[in-house]
Amino acid sequence: MATYSVSKSFDRAGKITDKVARVCRMFGLTVDRLGESGVSCNCSLEINDGDIVYITGPSGSGKSILLGELEKCVPASDKINLNGVKLPRDKAVIDCIDGDFLKSLRMLSTAGLNDVFCVLNKAAKLSDGEKYRFRLAVALSAGKKFVFADEFCSNLDRITAAVIAYNIQRHAKRAGVTFVLAGSHDDILADLSPDVLVVKELSGPTQVIYKTQDTRSKLKIHTSRDRVSV
Repeated sequence: MATYSVSKSFDRAGKITDKVARVCRMFGLTVDRLGESGVSCNCSLEINDGDIVYITGPSGSGKSILLGELEKCVPASDKINLNGVKLPRDKAVIDCIDGDFLKSLRMLSTAGLNDVFCVLNKAAKLSDGEKYRFRLAVALSAGKKFVFADEFCSNLDRITAAVIAYNIQRHAKRAGVTFVLAGSHDDILADLSPDVLVVKELSGPTQVIYKTQDTRSKLKIHTSRDRVSV
């Protein structure tokens, strides 16, 4: 088990121009109050190998910032981020996946790409949803200890998202790969079954919920000032 601590904040205000000042007056905001609306990420996470970490909350709450700060804590050789996966224009999808033939098919299936026409298509010509799943398959086959993904399955239909979430949690436990994911959808929680659930709100402390073996089906939450444990 390793502990990852993040403490970072961003001011939303920026330069107070004439237009900014007029908007503040229109809505009764002072400069001090505007500064208090900045994004803050302060939390400490205990993560085991093979854990699923899911960061959730409304848009603008700082999910992406927290994911990015956690990614900085991991050596470059141990991680892969879906956003960094390139889309080759001259290779079929099946030829872009590391490993032998059967492993490549398995990784593509886990990522939800099991249609023969997708497998034989060029990665750059896939649809947006298929490109996301392609990047996920590449990440799965890369053999890294950590996989980072922002907006996890957010551009997929919800049935496909649920299937992939279930596949990912099985792969994580089987391969010992840790997934750090961020997204605003909570309809995949049952299938994703995260070991660490991080709840970011627009204001207030970040909540961290841990799942243990004896609370697998029902989380019992004990709150403190800035942390939630199970």
